[in-house]
Formats: sequence, structure tokens, C-alpha cells
Amino acid sequence: MSALGHPVLQTAPDAGSRFSDGVPYRFEIPSVEGPGVLEAVVAEADRLGVPVARVSQGSGVMMLSDAEITRMARIGAERGIEVNLFLGPRAAWDTGGQAKVTQAVGAAARGNAMVAACVADALRACSLGIRSLLVGDLGALEVLRRLKEDGTLPARLVLKTSVLMPLTNGPTAAIYERLGATTVNVGTDLTVPHLAEIRAATGLPIDLYLEVPDDQGGFVRFYEVADIVRAAAPVYLKMGLRNAPNIYPSGGHLGAVPAELGRERVRRAALVRELIERLDPELTKAPAGGRPRDLGVPEV
Repeated sequence: MSALGHPVLQTAPDAGSRFSDGVPYRFEIPSVEGPGVLEAVVAEADRLGVPVARVSQGSGVMMLSDAEITRMARIGAERGIEVNLFLGPRAAWDTGGQAKVTQAVGAAARGNAMVAACVADALRACSLGIRSLLVGDLGALEVLRRLKEDGTLPARLVLKTSVLMPLTNGPTAAIYERLGATTVNVGTDLTVPHLAEIRAATGLPIDLYLEVPDDQGGFVRFYEVADIVRAAAPVYLKMGLRNAPNIYPSGGHLGAVPAELGRERVRRAALVRELIERLDPELTKAPAGGRPRDLGVPEV
């Protein structure tokens, strides 16, 4: 493995890498399913002083109207927050049977028509100002990379891989990067040395659930946070929730639940930020001035 460029690590060295603004970690609030939830998240972040860099959505572009996407893009642009939207239909919602018995293929695109639907979602979201998309299928990722290269999609478009696309080692991370990923969501149960191995294989930002939804393992890894940041930087710390309902696809039928979950995710981020300040104050230094060039902030 060492000869192939992927040594097996017993301990985790300090990555020493940073985002473009010099910070080693950023907070991502997932499951921000629409403009109402985004407004609730922003308000709670202001109240608690949490620097939310990215929000991500799981129901998909197809579950949002043009007006809703435009409203989310406008909020993101005004606040300098990356707004990341999931692409298209997926196997778990389709008529096939395999995704009903295993989550391993839940986000896959079944058939070329489903890949085409992901492309249609990408084109619509980008036309409305979105510059960050969440991809759950390997083939769709490579297609989107090609569309970026030929100018059909914006060159600075962030392509974030989903936690439903298994990424648990360095060689796989390198493949995702070659296929067009610009930020990679890794397995929720990886050890700190595992994260260091992935960091050694790619310079892309790593996205990691620090508190994990129940259907992805339900781990709460707060006290590992300083070690995780040092080994995996630049890293997005994703604040999921244990003991919370799955809200995909989201909508008005869920009432206030999505917004309340968003507020609680921000509160969890505030707890983690305070913990980082106690464990390693050097990790919480203020970023450089100006908007980071590597954030997929909407363009409106």
C-alpha cells in the first residue's frame, strides 16, 4: 500500500491544510429543506454566534419551486453562505426493489433517464443562481464534470458527494476527485487515522457528520472534534441529529418540524464550537477578511 501511495496509518499526523481563508474547519447544517428552514437556521446562527458556512438540502431540486430556489439563493448570496441542493430522483424513491432492502444503492440513478433528470435539476438550479450541488450517483458525477468542462455548467460549481456514496479509504477518494468531486462526504464511522489516510490521498475538503443521523449510525463524536480537525483539515463539520425523524422528501405537511430541527442543529454547532475553543483554541482563529473563493455561494 505504501508503494502505491496509500500507506496504512496507525496514528494521525496533523494535516496542516486549510480552506482558502485560512480556517481548518467550517460548519455545515444539513437538511435545510427550503427557504423557511434556511431563514430559521440563519436566525439561530445569528443568535448563537455560529459561523455557518454551508447549508445542504436532501429532498432534491425537484421538490423546490423556482421561487423557493431563488429565495434560498438570495439568502445565501446576502449572507455569504453556500447553498447546496441535492440532485434529482433516486433509487430509494423509484419503482425498483433493491433500494428498499439496502441503503447502499439508495441514491443511485436507475437508468440513463434518471441521470438525465439529475442533469435537468443541475441546469435549473444553476440558472437560478445555485453554485453547489449534492450528487448521489457516481456516473452522474462524471457527467456533471464533463458539463462543467464544456461550459454547460458553471466552472466554479461545487460538486459535493453524498454520504450515500460510500467513501471509506484514500484510493476511493482519489477516484471521486478524478471524476469531478470538489468536496467529499466520507463514511460516518471512520477513525481519525482513516480520515488522515483520506486526507493524504486528496486535497479536497472532507465533509464529516460529527453528530450522525440514526439511519447513518447515530454516532455523537463531539469529543473527537479537535483530533478530527487536525487530521482532516480542511473539513466541514456536519451537524446531524440523533433521535430525529427522517424528513425526506420535506414539505408543508411536516409543519414546523424541519425548521425546529434546523435550529437544533445550529445549537449543536454552538456546543461543538465552544468545545473546540476549550480543547484547542488555535483551531478557532478568525478567518481572513473577504468572501472565501472556495465557497459555492449563490450568484444572483
